Amino acid sequence: MKDERILIVEDENDVNRLLATILSDYQTTSAFSGTEAKLYLASAKYDLVLLDLMLPGMTGEEIIDHMRGQGIKTPVIVISAKQEVADRVNVLRMGADDFIMKPFEIDEVLARVEAVLRRCGQREQPAASPGGQQKLSDGTLVIGNLTLNHDTRQVTAAGKEVALTVKEFDILELLMRYPKKVFTRENLFTAVWGEEYFGEDNTVNVHMSNLRQKLAKADKETEYIKTVWGIGFKMNI
Repeated sequence: MKDERILIVEDENDVNRLLATILSDYQTTSAFSGTEAKLYLASAKYDLVLLDLMLPGMTGEEIIDHMRGQGIKTPVIVISAKQEVADRVNVLRMGADDFIMKPFEIDEVLARVEAVLRRCGQREQPAASPGGQQKLSDGTLVIGNLTLNHDTRQVTAAGKEVALTVKEFDILELLMRYPKKVFTRENLFTAVWGEEYFGEDNTVNVHMSNLRQKLAKADKETEYIKTVWGIGFKMNI
C-alpha cells in the first residue's frame, strides 16, 4: 500500500465506496458530510482531499474556504455533478487543484489523483517556507521583491511599477495566492478566462510570455515565474 493519505468526502454511500475501491492502493478515509470532513481535517494530515460540492452540514465550497482560510494547503480535487463552467471557475479560484465531473471514469480519477500527488510531492507542513508568500492586511501579496495589490491592481517588481493587462494581472495574482501550487494551462485558462479550455489554444502561453517579459524588464536579476516542464507554471520560490 502507498503512503499517501486521501480523504474522500462524498455523501452518497455507493459513490464513496467506489472511490475508496478505486483508490485502494492508498490509505483512504471516508467522510459523508461537510462537518465530518472538517473534523477529520482538524485531527489529521492528508496528502489529498477528494471533495463533492453538494454535501450536508457544510458545502464543498465552504470546506475549501475553511481549509484555505486555516492555512491548510492540502490539494483538493473536486468531484461534482455540477456542469457549469462558472462552478469549475469558482472552486479553482477558491483554491481547488482540479475538477472532475460526474459521472466519472475510473481511469480518469486515478490519472488525476496521481498527477496532483506527483505535483504536490509531499504533505503540506504548517510552517511557511523562507522566502514564501507574505499576505499583508491591505490585500497586498508579496513574494521577494514582487508586490501585488488586489484593490488598486498595482504590481511592482524591485520597486518599479509593472503595467499589466487585466488577464496578465489575474494570472499573476492566482500564482501569487498559491505560490507552491503548479497550475496547468487548463487551470489558468478556466480560472482566468472562465471558459472551456481546448488543448490547442495558445492564449495562456502568449499571456504568460508577455507577463514574464514585463517582470524581467523591471527586474532583470530575478525569475519570478517558473515553468514546470510537462505540467505548467508556478511561482519560483
